[in-house]
Amino acid sequence: MKHAFEALVGVVRDGLHPGEQFTLGYSAERSQFVRFNHAKVRQAGEVSQASAQLRLIRDGRQAEQQVTLSGDAPLDSQRLREALAQLRQTLPLLAVDPYLRLDENAWHSHSLQEQALPELSEVLALLGSEAGDLDLVGIYAAGPICRGFASSYGAFGWHQANSFNFDWSLFHGNGQAVKANYAGQVWDAGDFTARLRLAREQLGFLGRPAVTLKPGSYRAYLAPAAMDEIAGMLCWGGFSAQALATGNSALQRLYSGDAQLSPLVSFAEQVSGSLSPAFSDEGSPRLDVPLIRQGQAVDRLVSARSAVEFELLANGADSYESPCALSLAAGNLASADILQRLGTGLYISNLWYLNYSDLPAARMTGLTRFATFWVENGEIQGPVSTMRFDDSLYSLLGSQLEDLTQEREMILSTSTYGQRSTGSSHLPGALVKALTLTL
Repeated sequence: MKHAFEALVGVVRDGLHPGEQFTLGYSAERSQFVRFNHAKVRQAGEVSQASAQLRLIRDGRQAEQQVTLSGDAPLDSQRLREALAQLRQTLPLLAVDPYLRLDENAWHSHSLQEQALPELSEVLALLGSEAGDLDLVGIYAAGPICRGFASSYGAFGWHQANSFNFDWSLFHGNGQAVKANYAGQVWDAGDFTARLRLAREQLGFLGRPAVTLKPGSYRAYLAPAAMDEIAGMLCWGGFSAQALATGNSALQRLYSGDAQLSPLVSFAEQVSGSLSPAFSDEGSPRLDVPLIRQGQAVDRLVSARSAVEFELLANGADSYESPCALSLAAGNLASADILQRLGTGLYISNLWYLNYSDLPAARMTGLTRFATFWVENGEIQGPVSTMRFDDSLYSLLGSQLEDLTQEREMILSTSTYGQRSTGSSHLPGALVKALTLTL
C-alpha cells in the first residue's frame, strides 16, 4: 500500500502547474469482520478499501476532493488527474482563505507496527470454550490500517499498524446484559480468556433481584469503560484551542484558572506508541501534548488554522482539535482491592447516552447501563435498575475523586463509520466519594 501511495504522490506532483501546491492524504485498510449472535458466527467477511484526499492550493485559496481508489494503478492515476483538473477549475471561484497556513517543512515520518494478529480459528476456539453456552452478541474486527500524507514541500508520512477489536455483550435471560471489550495490537489469549470469565461472572450477578435506589449521592467505582464515556465527552471541544478561545469548552474554567481538578488527574495526548499516525490530517507532525497535569491545565490542542486565527503555536492537532490518543495517568488503587475499597456503593461498568446538562460547569448527565451493581461491605449484592446521573467533572475528577486504579485499559475506538478508526484512550478506573443520581 505504501508503494501505491508513493506512485499517487508522483502523479499529483507531475500534474502541478507553476504556482500550485498540493497535499495528499491517504487512508486504507484490510479488515476482517465477524459478527456473532448466541456465540456463533452469523456473518463473516473482509473489507479492503483505500481513498485519497487531494487538496490544491494557489494564491491563498484551497479546495479539496476525496477520491475512492480501486487498487488498479492506471485507473487510480487517471482519477487523481481528473480530480486535480476539477480542483483547478474550482479554485478561482473561491474566496481567499484568511486562516490558511501550510507546513512548508519537508518532514518525514515512518511507522510500521506489524505485530502478529491472531488466527480467527484461535479466537473462535477460545470463544467456544469459554462462552459457547452463552447468549453472546458482538463484532470482531482485525487487520492493518494505513495512513499517509505528502505535500509539494517534500513532507512525507506513512503509518501502518495492525490491530484487533472485539466488542461483545452477554445477555441474561431477564434481558439485562454485560458489555465487554478486548482490543489492542498484541493478542494475549490469557487476557482475552480473563475478560470472558469476568463478563461471565458479572452475568451471574445479573440474575439476582434488582436493587432500586432513591435519587441522591452514592459512593461509586467507575470502571475504565465508564471513564471512557466521560473522557469522550471531554473530547467534544474540551481541549480545543478554538473552543477555548470562543468560550465553548466545557473546561473553560479550568483553563482560565478559576477551577481545578484533583492532583491525581493528569491527562495527555499520547500519540507516540499509539495506533494513531504521528502526523495530522492537515499535514503537520503530531506531538505528545500534556493537557492537564496534577489537576491544573497545561496546554491545549492547536490546529494550523487556530494557530493563525488566535495567534497560537500549532502542535499538530487535527482540524477538529480532539485528542486521538487520550491518556489518563494511573493512580494507586490495585484492581484486586476495588470492591474492598468501595465498601458500600455503586460498581458502574458502563455509562450511556451522555450529554452536557451545563457546559460551562462541565456538568454531565447520562444513564447507568450494562452491569451496574450495588455493593455492600465489599460484596456485590445485585444489579441496580437503570438510573440517571447528573454531576460535574469538577466533582467526579475533582473534590470527590478518591483514587485511580494502578492498572489502565487500552480502549480502541469501535467506530467503523466509513472506515476503522485509529482513535484510542488509555484509562484507569476511578473511585469517587460521591456520584449524584437524579432519577
